Amino acid sequence: MIGPVSPKSCLLLFLTCPFLSVCGAETAEIGRGSVYSVVEVLFRGPHQGPADTPARDVDFWVRLCHESSSPEYRIHGFWDGDGKGGAKGDVFKVRFCPTKAGRWILTKVHSNTPRLNGQKQGSFITTASSRHPGFWIADAESPGRRWYMRSNGSHQFIFGNTHYSFLSGYKAGGKPSSNDIAADIAGNSRYFKKLRFTLHCDRYPNPKDKPFFDNNGRPTDSGDYSHRPNPGWFHRRADLAVRTAWEHDLIADLIICGPDTRESRSILLARGNNGDPAPWLKYVAARYGSYPNVWICLCNEFNIKDPNYSEEQIAHFGRIIKQFLPYPTPLSVHTVPRTLWPKKFDDLPPWNDHQIIQKKIRNLPDAADAIRQTWQNPNGKGPRNKPTINDELSYQGKGDKHTENDTIESHLGAFLGGGYATTGEKPGSKLGQYFRGCFNPDEHTAADNIRFLRQTIDTNITFWKMAPDRSVFSNLHPDFRAMAWPNREYVLGTNKSHKKIVAKLPPGKWTVKRFGVVNKKQTTLGEDICGKFTFDAPNSRAVLFHFKKTD
Repeated sequence: MIGPVSPKSCLLLFLTCPFLSVCGAETAEIGRGSVYSVVEVLFRGPHQGPADTPARDVDFWVRLCHESSSPEYRIHGFWDGDGKGGAKGDVFKVRFCPTKAGRWILTKVHSNTPRLNGQKQGSFITTASSRHPGFWIADAESPGRRWYMRSNGSHQFIFGNTHYSFLSGYKAGGKPSSNDIAADIAGNSRYFKKLRFTLHCDRYPNPKDKPFFDNNGRPTDSGDYSHRPNPGWFHRRADLAVRTAWEHDLIADLIICGPDTRESRSILLARGNNGDPAPWLKYVAARYGSYPNVWICLCNEFNIKDPNYSEEQIAHFGRIIKQFLPYPTPLSVHTVPRTLWPKKFDDLPPWNDHQIIQKKIRNLPDAADAIRQTWQNPNGKGPRNKPTINDELSYQGKGDKHTENDTIESHLGAFLGGGYATTGEKPGSKLGQYFRGCFNPDEHTAADNIRFLRQTIDTNITFWKMAPDRSVFSNLHPDFRAMAWPNREYVLGTNKSHKKIVAKLPPGKWTVKRFGVVNKKQTTLGEDICGKFTFDAPNSRAVLFHFKKTD
């Protein structure tokens, strides 16, 4: 139990948090949680219903200051109907993620509505320490800022999966998919580190439950009315997915526009709000921006399909949502197959912290080179120095004609290119788990191999110190790729049989291990190795060799 603030701390708080008008004023505890949890605080505001537009018309934010005077966060609130999924009510909420143990003071509650303005101001939230790793932040100390780290300084490697419209609960033919959102999240967390999905219905809409209201207060899938979000949809579906993903420390990669239908792709056009998507962007930031497991993708395949967006528009939307995001939430946009990262973004004011590409690839070298070339910047202006993710690297199944081994090999390649990757299960066009969910590793058979590779990387390899580099190896096949932490650690990936590869190891003693990603077997090839080491690559689509200095 954390005791009251001391007089000295109170004076410091009064001086450094000027919006707390009276030091020692009557206060109340309004919430408890742990560091990097999400504490939800309920407020009572003006009664709203489906015919109202609180996301646009009600300005509501709070400022929370730690008792030590730092840090301090400005967090927007949102209308949540009756707070239980109902579409009418006076419940407004603020979601706060404490980043430090202790007492957090609600130093300012601002609103343009008298009932909300000042409500609970001076109250506090009590937080305890935790072992949660926190937010995902581009690691400035990694080579070229190409890797993410967590708030606590730890690193986990990312391979992801895709369930575009699994929140709707429907599949092709207008039939219920019978998926369970929480079970899908839990299942994915056992194999992957990230799940991509849309916050709305997209291709397979729910016939009754809709993400928005139209101007007459009727439920709709149309993104033209993105300024009128339906609290019931988000309360029952998206909240469940994001919260469950947080419980499993699975990244919830939220696609907030698209991917496929005109209705879902109109969300950022916001025609019903005179072309202003700011209410929707603020709503997403308020409702989900305090979750340390949330990433945001502005749009899927942003510059193709109907409607499409220009690079200038996307960058503009990115700068808008960043104004509302209180924490370092990863933010980017999904590009199209015929390009890597668009060159136009390099000349626009910065807004994204990572690069998403879509390049469906079946082999190791092309998967590695797509990541590396995106990071390098073809404009000749120097490296882009941001994490790079191929978010449609290989959808396994007849839809794209990618076999299990295609998917396995290409994911090893993405790692060796110095980036991350995402898969999906696709038995036909717009069919399968990559749209409907119902996660099943017996159908998505590459999932266990991808898990093996991810766990191998996390357990054995200091990948966040590495960058693509083959210089220590000779007699390599042209298809092989490697990374190095010079003089400390090296990895080499192979995809076919090849004899007498040579590793010219720097002075010291080295341990050499081989990991078969297809057969999921680990073999120690040598310990206390010195100098030149000669070895063979077996006849397999995906093998990872690891060289680590041990003295």
